Amino acid sequence: QPHHQYPNETLIYHGYLECSPIYPTVVISLRTLAAYHQIHQVCPTFSFQAQSKTLCFLHDGSTLLIPYRPYLMTQLSAAFDVYLQILQHIDQRLSTALKRDTPNWRLLNTCPACFYKLEDEPDLGFNWLVSMDGNNSLKRWDPATYGKNPRLDSHKVRSDFWIDPDTVDKFSGEVRAHAVSDTLNDETVETNPAPFSCTDRWKNAGPEIQKKMFSIFDESGIFIASCRHRFVLLACDMIRSGELAKYPLAIVDKLLATYGKGGACAYDIGCAFTKT
Repeated sequence: QPHHQYPNETLIYHGYLECSPIYPTVVISLRTLAAYHQIHQVCPTFSFQAQSKTLCFLHDGSTLLIPYRPYLMTQLSAAFDVYLQILQHIDQRLSTALKRDTPNWRLLNTCPACFYKLEDEPDLGFNWLVSMDGNNSLKRWDPATYGKNPRLDSHKVRSDFWIDPDTVDKFSGEVRAHAVSDTLNDETVETNPAPFSCTDRWKNAGPEIQKKMFSIFDESGIFIASCRHRFVLLACDMIRSGELAKYPLAIVDKLLATYGKGGACAYDIGCAFTKT
């Protein structure tokens, strides 16, 4: 049996994770954290409070009766953060050992059917096909809506699935520049009427003044891109806004930088997107 200097080392050796760094008083088994990890993936609304109460109810009737207290939820949250960091470090070490830590390795190898090319394989009409769209189900309220001070979140996304907000915002100015240019052109040049008017009727393509309700959300949803075989390639947060053009622009820019030209994107408001 290896020698352990700290209690937490002994606990993790036996399959338990502490809730405090030096003097643990409450520990949670790795199996419990792994089970909650899978539950939370299929049901993101299953909260730490619900899991904490569930664990307390499981102890009800046993020799170790634990009534629910709010601090148990905080301890579970702290232990779960440590558990996720452990998984992240394990994935990083595995990727390094398997030589999968090169830039864009996941994007280039996610779907063999889409992105593997055989020797002497003839070029297709489109070398790669993706579809992209936004979803407004994953909303998160802005605390300022209730007059509360927002909590500072120092967590950094370590997954290469996500495009960070700073990168996305680089395309917001470009969209406004195109909009101003189009307005000036409309004032001086009479254009032919469009053969269809779906951009006027489709709510996602409507003017942003009609979507002010999204400002009450710190996050109003996510925008993703997937290949034709349903593998998710990229994602970004939609922050305090509806489905703006900067989100697909950021994703298309990353796709072109990774896969090159010769691809195609399916988008439900592509007619409005072509104006950017």
